[in-house]
Amino acid sequence: MQTPEAGHFVTLEAAVGRVVERMRMLERQLDEARRRAAELDGVLGRLTGGDLPPSALLERLSAAEARNQVLEQRLKEGRSRVERLLVKIRFLEEQR
Repeated sequence: MQTPEAGHFVTLEAAVGRVVERMRMLERQLDEARRRAAELDGVLGRLTGGDLPPSALLERLSAAEARNQVLEQRLKEGRSRVERLLVKIRFLEEQR
């Protein structure tokens, strides 16, 4: 006859077994992700001539995109100012 504690140990052992199996699966997935990342780094390195590591290229791309957004906003504001000036100029020309 099993004691209540023995039943809890069986339950605990099953839970630990599931956790261990899940960890093994996650380790396999992590290994695969690392393998693929290394493979992509190699491919990107060959495509870019190997001057910079792909991670540095991504950082530079992100920085360039951020600068581009700032410049686009400045252009938009500049266009708006130019349009207001044109309206004023047209108004003044009509007043002549």
